[in-house]
Amino acid sequence: MILGLEGPSYGGKTSALGHLRGAPAMQGAMFFPCYVKSFNRREDVPTPSTRSADEQVEAFTRFMEIEANRVHAARRHDGPIVLDRTVDTLLAHAHAMDEMYGFGVLPELWRRVQDLPHLRPDHTLYLDVAPELLHLRRKAAGHHEVEPEYFLHDPTFLSYFRDYFCRPAHSPVAREVAVADGDGDRQETAAVVQALFTYWAGR
Repeated sequence: MILGLEGPSYGGKTSALGHLRGAPAMQGAMFFPCYVKSFNRREDVPTPSTRSADEQVEAFTRFMEIEANRVHAARRHDGPIVLDRTVDTLLAHAHAMDEMYGFGVLPELWRRVQDLPHLRPDHTLYLDVAPELLHLRRKAAGHHEVEPEYFLHDPTFLSYFRDYFCRPAHSPVAREVAVADGDGDRQETAAVVQALFTYWAGR
């Protein structure tokens, strides 16, 4: 069983998965962190605000190298697999950039996904969080002062990114996508994630 957790940055994914690790039903699960945490140096992480189609494809390629490592590790595990972001997050990002800047790369990236090793979630849960709340959470974390302009919270980007999961023009990679309200506090969000993931993992 492969389970994915998606949502906007500061949507509560990492915190919820931290709680999920302690659930008795998930003791045999293998957890994979978000792609960006696989880079040794922050400066090596591709910029989310790509400036061209070529740069978007290059970023996708870098992240798919990490995905290949996930696949290699998952093949040696016989329990549930839990992903903090999935291949669909890469395609959702490309969709948003296509809509915003006319890059037109999503069809090419979709074709590449078919030929590259990747994990296809049986179930993905998208945490739907209001943009205003995301801004407040980031501000409360003290990150707004360091980086006032945060591209991943651009309202237009967030809208198109959300559409990929909530109003898809094409089916995502995941076999099933569920959407949950993530506007509650961390405890409420963690409880929703734990309830669904332990149910899915037990099926």
